[in-house]
Amino acid sequence: MKRVFHIITHFDMGGAERVAASIAKSPAADMEYHVLEIVRGRSAYTKVFIGELRQGGVRCHRALMPDVRFHFLFERIAALLFPLRFIIVWLRWRPDVIHTHTEVPDMSIRAFFLLFPWLARRCRVVRTIHNTRLWTGQRKLGAAVERFFCRQGANIAISPSVQDAYAQVYGERPPMILNGVELPGPKPYPGIVPGKVNVLFAGRLEPQKGVARLLDIISCLRGDSRYFFHIIGDGQLLGEVRRRLAGLANASLRPPLYGLPAFMPSFDYMLMPSEFEGLSIVSIEASMARLPNIINNCPGLGDTMPPDWPLRVEGNSLEQYLRLFREVLPQADRKALADRAERHAQELFGVGTMRRKYEELYRKGK
Repeated sequence: MKRVFHIITHFDMGGAERVAASIAKSPAADMEYHVLEIVRGRSAYTKVFIGELRQGGVRCHRALMPDVRFHFLFERIAALLFPLRFIIVWLRWRPDVIHTHTEVPDMSIRAFFLLFPWLARRCRVVRTIHNTRLWTGQRKLGAAVERFFCRQGANIAISPSVQDAYAQVYGERPPMILNGVELPGPKPYPGIVPGKVNVLFAGRLEPQKGVARLLDIISCLRGDSRYFFHIIGDGQLLGEVRRRLAGLANASLRPPLYGLPAFMPSFDYMLMPSEFEGLSIVSIEASMARLPNIINNCPGLGDTMPPDWPLRVEGNSLEQYLRLFREVLPQADRKALADRAERHAQELFGVGTMRRKYEELYRKGK
């Protein structure tokens, strides 16, 4: 029996958290899975996420440190305090594998093995690289953390774009395991506007997600009665989104929605103007739900769609987006686009393949 600990930032909604949960819910008889958070999740989604894990037989370990976002300060404090907490968990459970996801868990595990270096010889460390850009605003700290994971041979990239970006910055080209996605059964979304083309944006309201460009698109199309935009998310740009949407009749805003993939088939198109991604889980979920995706052809997002996908723009060009909405979408065969996107996603991003490849790594041991 292999005891595997997934270390995530918090029990909350996020692509990396979904990947960890999808692996941990594996039915493999020779695996015992635990998921541990670094800071304490506190959203409406947290309890549901924990319930989902426990229903799948996964042990959950809650954090005491609050999830306060203030210029990396609380994240660094949580990482520094993490070894004192995790050594107690370690002595109780003796993990065979530690699998980290995103920067806060990465620096926490680095701090743990810096304080207890002999324990690194007793377990395998696996680290999934979820993004093409790492350690924004923390470059020196990030360089030290990356040296540790490179020495451990722990790195796994989630897309060719992540492989390329990591090799360019850190000189190592890690092996790749594509993220896998599983969808729940479909549910009707109650906010669909009849007689309109309903366009969905779902994600963190952060600069990375292209929120400024999203708002530009909605504003420019405010006089086009064909479209209605549904924005589902939260984040640091929430105030700006509310301000820009005030008085616009072609858009709505609501907080994150648990089980969003189940509602995706209710919409007509997904809009993703991200500046960069690792490998977008939301895009893959949309394709599997037969929801055609309008994308910025950025690293980690273009990788999720067929190579010649017609609903893409270059450089997040507003002009190109407006051309798609005004000229291309009214003439498009939406069913053919949905068929093509679904077929591509099913072939590349099945959750069973992802689980099998990671569990092969776990079984190899140290």
